[in-house]
Amino acid sequence: MSERKRWSREELIIAMNLYCKLSFGQLHHRTPIIIGVSQKLGRTPSSLAMKLVNFASLDPDLQARGIKGLQGASRADREIWKEFHENWDDFGYESEEKLQLLFNDFPIEIQSTRSKLSSATKNHRHPPATTESEANVKVRIGQNFFRETVLGNYYGRCCITGNPIPELLVASHILPWSKYPEHRLNPHNGLCLSRTQDAAFDRGLITISSHYKIILSSYIRDFLPEKTLDENFGAYSNQQISFPEKFTPDLDFLAHHREKIFIG
Repeated sequence: MSERKRWSREELIIAMNLYCKLSFGQLHHRTPIIIGVSQKLGRTPSSLAMKLVNFASLDPDLQARGIKGLQGASRADREIWKEFHENWDDFGYESEEKLQLLFNDFPIEIQSTRSKLSSATKNHRHPPATTESEANVKVRIGQNFFRETVLGNYYGRCCITGNPIPELLVASHILPWSKYPEHRLNPHNGLCLSRTQDAAFDRGLITISSHYKIILSSYIRDFLPEKTLDENFGAYSNQQISFPEKFTPDLDFLAHHREKIFIG
């Protein structure tokens, strides 16, 4: 098994999928998912980890934080990076499908490994039945990529409340899923929210300012100081959200939410 063999396009697409989901601190040869994927690819964990750190050198969000990664990104690395960022919907789906096929279609959920629920109580998902439509399969696979990427970059915590329980977290879309298919899998269109905050954001009861601060609608404020609303919303009014490691929420997407969805 040689670390110097040329990376195929398929391998780079799978590696980019992992890069999207993992924090910079996880990009090392001891991370379980890196070990598992490298074995499937016939590579060493160190070679895969190095490829992910090469991708990190191309990431403007990390550069803004003073994280440089390795400076050995190849032309092929740069092309895959560009293709993902220009077409998240297709490449998010394709990369997730390739990753799942490595493991015989069993759902690989990197961000769900922190769950403390027993296997008896968890709602395990299984490969789709043969009767499941191709469109539904694509949606399911794409949703897994989006959720894993968003939760991973917010360190598995709600960006408003800090809730760390995976089963209570949602990868929330800023631009609605139904109206903006080209941004369905774009991680810049995602927020990690607790279910209550997600429902409020989706219905325009809360929004986020151009300075990434929480804004409450007059509808919610009229209920204050109701205890449960004060604890879930009032306590966070005008507070800045917690930022993801990468894929910062797009300011234009947030402006659209304020102007078209937020009820004021």
